[in-house]
Amino acid sequence: MVAGFVKTDKDFQEIARKSGTTVTFVIVEGWVVSVASVGDSRCILEPAEGGVYYLSADHRLEINEEERDRVTASGGEVGRLNTGGGTEIGPLRCWPGGLCLSRSIGDLNVGEFIVPVPYVKQVKLSSAGGRLIISSDGVWDAISAEEALDCCRGLPPEPSAEHIVKEAVGKKGIRDDTTCIVVDILPSQKPAASVPHPKKQGKGMLKSMFKRKSSDSSSNIEKEFAEPDLVEELFEEGSAMLSERLDTKYPLCNMFKLFMCAVCQVEVKPGEGVSIHAGTANCGKLRPWDGPFLCASCQEKKDAMEGKRGRRSRESD
Repeated sequence: MVAGFVKTDKDFQEIARKSGTTVTFVIVEGWVVSVASVGDSRCILEPAEGGVYYLSADHRLEINEEERDRVTASGGEVGRLNTGGGTEIGPLRCWPGGLCLSRSIGDLNVGEFIVPVPYVKQVKLSSAGGRLIISSDGVWDAISAEEALDCCRGLPPEPSAEHIVKEAVGKKGIRDDTTCIVVDILPSQKPAASVPHPKKQGKGMLKSMFKRKSSDSSSNIEKEFAEPDLVEELFEEGSAMLSERLDTKYPLCNMFKLFMCAVCQVEVKPGEGVSIHAGTANCGKLRPWDGPFLCASCQEKKDAMEGKRGRRSRESD
C-alpha cells in the first residue's frame, strides 16, 4: 500500500499535475478491513455490536502536532495566512503553497515534505459484520461520525450515502468536496442443516433407538460461525519515513540478477540500486544485498520528503 501511494504521487509529478488530492483507500477481504489514508478524508466503522472505530488518520496541521513538527524539521514553515499588519487568519498551513494538510498525493506547488506516505490500519470484525462510511472532509466538517451513522440507520448503502451528503449540505452548505460511500459488511447466512434420508427399518432398528445421540453434528455448524464479538486490531502504522515503512525482509534471489525498486517496480542492477536503509543508523551494518532497494529517482524523492535533498545541496555550497 505504501509503495502504491508513493508511486501514484510520482505519476502525478511526471504528468505535471499540480492539483493534489486526499486519499482513503479501503480493502475488505472477508471480515478483515484494511485502510490506507493521507489527508483529511475519513473512514469510520460501526460494528454490529455497536460503537464507532476510526480507521483513518487526520493529517490536518491544525490538529496534528506530530505532523507539524515533522514538516518544520524537514524544512517547511507552518503558520496562518498573514493578511498584513500582523493579522493572521484561518487554519494552520504549510508554506510555500499554503496547504493545510501535511500529507496528500500530487500537490506539486508545495514543498516535498508534504508526503504521500499513508497511515495504515487493519482490523478484523466479528462474523456479525458492520458498516463503513468513507467520506471527504466536506461531510466531516458539518456532521460528526455519530450523526452520520444515526441519520441513515436502517437504510441500504446507496440511499444512506445520499442521506449523509444531504445532512451535511443542509447544515453548512457546499463549502468543500462532499463525497460519501457507504459499505455494509454483512454476516453470512447459516447453511440449513442437512436432513438425512430415512433409513430402511431392519434388524438394527431397536439398537438405534437406544443408541446415545452425538451432539457433534449439531455443534459443528455453530462452531463454524462462532467468532469473538469484538473488533480486533491487527495492524497500525503511521510513520512518514519510507525507511521505516518499507523495512521488510527482502528476498535475495541472486546477487547477479536484477532487483526491483520497492516503489516504482523498475528493474535495478544490484550495483545501481540504493538500499532503503542508506543514511539510517543501521547503515554501517548493511551488506550489499540488504534491501529493499530504491532506484535513483525514488531515492531522490525519499531524500526530498525527509528534507535531506535541500540540506545536502546547502552543505555542498
